[in-house]
This record gives sequence, C-alpha cells and structure tokens, in this order.
Amino acid sequence: MHGYTHDKDAYAKRLRRIEGQVRGLAKMIENDEYCIDVLTQISATTKALQSVALGLMDEHLGHCVAEAMTEGGETADAKIREASEAIARLVRS
Repeated sequence: MHGYTHDKDAYAKRLRRIEGQVRGLAKMIENDEYCIDVLTQISATTKALQSVALGLMDEHLGHCVAEAMTEGGETADAKIREASEAIARLVRS
C-alpha cells in the first residue's frame, strides 16, 4: 500500500481539475488570448501541480520512508536516497 492510498480520490479529483486547466490553456491558445492571460493560467496550473507533488512527497516521507527507517539497513538508505532525488527533481522543475 502506498502512503497516498487513503487520499487517492482527492488526488485524482485534483488532477482532473488540473487536466481541465490544461485543456483551458490549449483553448486559450487556439482563441489567440492575450499572452499575459495565458501565462497567468500557466502559472496557476504549475502551482496546482506543485501542490499535488508536495502532498505526495509528504505522504511518501510519512509512510514509505518512515516504514523503511524502521527496517533500517540498505532499505532505509535506498528510500532516503530515492526521496532525496525526487526532491531534487521537484526543486529543479
């Protein structure tokens, strides 16, 4: 079981909302909307995705990494390294 399983429906709902935002962005481009308005919507969509990513990271740390820490050893080291690499990817994006 993954750490986000208990909030799976909420995450799915948020991602469907973001999907709608992306479709709206495509429509804005098709309709030749003002570039600043498109950029504003891109920023809002990016923030929404970042919010989902941070929530998932929090769930991962609180569940998967914490569980691995109780096991200790190489499993714990691998989970910490994996989380660190994921955080680095999020920071770079």
